[in-house]
Amino acid sequence: MALQLINGNYSYVPVVELAEVRNLIDTKDRKWALVRSIAKQPDFVRSTESYVVYLGGHSHGRAGAALASCRERARRSHYALLGSVLRSEARARDAIFYSYTRYINGFAATLEEDEAAEVSRHPRVVSVFPNRGHPLHTTRSWEFLGMEEEGGRVRPGSIWAKAKFSEGVVIGNLDTGVWPEAGSFRDDGMGPAPAGWRGICQDQQASDDAQVRCNRKLIGARFFNKGYLATGANLFGYGNGTAKGGAPRAHAAAYKVCWRPVNGSECFDADIIAAFDAAIHDGVHVLSVSLGGSPADYFRDGVAIGLFHAARHGVTVVCSVGNSGPAAGTVSNTAPWLLTVGASTMDRESPRTWSSTTTSGSKSGQNLSPTRLPGNKYYKLISSEEAKGANATVTQAKLCIKGSLDKAKVKGKIVVCIRGKNARVEKDADAHVLPATHITYADGVKLLAYLNSTRSASGYITVPYTALDTKPAPFMAAFSSQGPNTVTPQILKPDITAPGVSILAAFTGQAGPTGLAFDDRRVLFNAESGTSMSCPHVAGIAGLLKALHPDWSPAAIKSAIMTTARVRDNMRKPMSNSSFLRATPFGYGAGHVQPNRAADPGLVYDANATDYLGFLCALGYNSSVIATFMAGAGDGHGHAAHACPARAPRPEDLNYPSVAVPHLSPTGAVHTVTRRVRNVGPGAAAYDARVHAPRGLAVDVRPRRLEFAAAGEEKQFAVTFRAREGFFLPGEYVFGRLVWSDGRGRHRVRSPLVVRVVDSKKKPISIA
Repeated sequence: MALQLINGNYSYVPVVELAEVRNLIDTKDRKWALVRSIAKQPDFVRSTESYVVYLGGHSHGRAGAALASCRERARRSHYALLGSVLRSEARARDAIFYSYTRYINGFAATLEEDEAAEVSRHPRVVSVFPNRGHPLHTTRSWEFLGMEEEGGRVRPGSIWAKAKFSEGVVIGNLDTGVWPEAGSFRDDGMGPAPAGWRGICQDQQASDDAQVRCNRKLIGARFFNKGYLATGANLFGYGNGTAKGGAPRAHAAAYKVCWRPVNGSECFDADIIAAFDAAIHDGVHVLSVSLGGSPADYFRDGVAIGLFHAARHGVTVVCSVGNSGPAAGTVSNTAPWLLTVGASTMDRESPRTWSSTTTSGSKSGQNLSPTRLPGNKYYKLISSEEAKGANATVTQAKLCIKGSLDKAKVKGKIVVCIRGKNARVEKDADAHVLPATHITYADGVKLLAYLNSTRSASGYITVPYTALDTKPAPFMAAFSSQGPNTVTPQILKPDITAPGVSILAAFTGQAGPTGLAFDDRRVLFNAESGTSMSCPHVAGIAGLLKALHPDWSPAAIKSAIMTTARVRDNMRKPMSNSSFLRATPFGYGAGHVQPNRAADPGLVYDANATDYLGFLCALGYNSSVIATFMAGAGDGHGHAAHACPARAPRPEDLNYPSVAVPHLSPTGAVHTVTRRVRNVGPGAAAYDARVHAPRGLAVDVRPRRLEFAAAGEEKQFAVTFRAREGFFLPGEYVFGRLVWSDGRGRHRVRSPLVVRVVDSKKKPISIA
């Protein structure tokens, strides 16, 4: 991964490349993780930027006067620390615009680059990183997931009924905020907020404690903008049904951290960390986070830092994987304490066919516009290049960039645009203003060939309709970001996939369904696509599991969701990608979520904060930094005792529900990883291992049988990999699976195996 310019002056160094630049910068404690770009600014130019200064964690709890005193002491310590660098505490108070004083210890401040560098050398500082921006990762699905039957009836044995629809659970959501008037936030039949809830409903136009339209469903609404750098439900009659959440009786809390885009980013680290700190304090049980950025070292990633503290305090954190697919290595939110979600389809479509006078038959596209072409006739069909405006480039015209087409040339014609760069709604290709449709790549190639073959091309676009039980489903969405994990390839990401294409969702009344300024339509619900849609599905399922198993850790909930997933579609064939080629765990992780099976997984792979600290030790972080990460300096309680072992562990030995080995020797030398599982069934049980080995590898599991005398008992096992000479493909990832079965067909605990044999002729990837 090449170095990425930040503000024209600095570059982020991906963790896989840190070994390459270790002689250029001090990375001993990973504090100052910035290097000068080649295009260095002159020394007389002094740029002021906003930075996050991370000091670790606090351990002063949630309640009482003691908390207020501890928070004030932490705030004063931040002023003193920065004041020691700026030579003035008054300047420090002016520079700091956030003090994180609840669970996360640190502050956000406006600094010059040399000041930020000096702060990073302070012995109490874990890391300093720019307040970088993150883009957002922007109904039928519950029936498709097996939780209800046609007509909205809850299936017998559904996790909804077992978990009482997630009653008493609070699910927090970080993104663009909330539209309280939406019917999705009605509180009919809802009980009061849980006794431990401490959140508020905040109005950005009034004082901090002013109430917005919250109720027993929406029990919290906060906004954070100091780090922001820019000082029955249906849509148009399609997708008729009932829009409902995955945890209908769960309480909701909204944390608005995303605003109008600035250079492609809407959500900034300083605000995100402040929201995490508040959400932990408020008492959320699950966090849904549909945002992310380019992968970064964990101590330079505001999302990873904030969510480590959330997971440490028992909050299950669900994140979107990103919408940068289908290119490889594009996953974001890569930390192992996160449950990272990809996006796939379901068995509902809104097809709109197009046909031409000479192409073979009609082709199906996707559309949600109620507008029809007048008259039952063919219309002249042109390429958008032919309609290029006088001041536009050919590339802009191809993409139908706003303002790039000549109005006179497109009037009364069907215009063919290429997908890419600008939003599809700007080409009029989602919640269409005009009659329009978007088609597959293969059909697009045929259509362009037809356009190039004649000067009198013509065609027609039909009115869309809602089609159910479509096949195949699910398949992976093209936009869903793909593995491998470029930060720590020993952790497979994404973890899971869920419905994320054309999801019917409650929508704001302040904008039209396209989000474009000229769209004056208003709808109660909109069809949205993106991993920002699949993420809330899994967050809702996590809420159900929390209600059903309140003693389960976030890692246990993640394990239950992953190990019960399916990898076949509704035609009983292996899941495919958007090109209908066989998909892999780099697209779907452990597979497509199955909520009802997740309620009773049989075994779970559990992990806690100590396990994650061991993982950080394996990545080379030293004990003093990790101790600060765990407890925090300046809180009056000292550092938590955690010493990295003399013999460093390996990242692949983290007790994770999937197994990834990116550096298997081609010599035939064995590589062994260990795992442990806990019996969460009703009593004694025995499980046998079955392995589907990745191509070209020999895989052995010891012991092959695990016998549990009682519920709650843990057992450890080892998985050994060996490259088979003459059978493996060097440098290529191959995939398999390990399944533990109790023999009665009730429990099948499935883990993906992802292995890459090192190509001895090439330089191996360096892992910091």
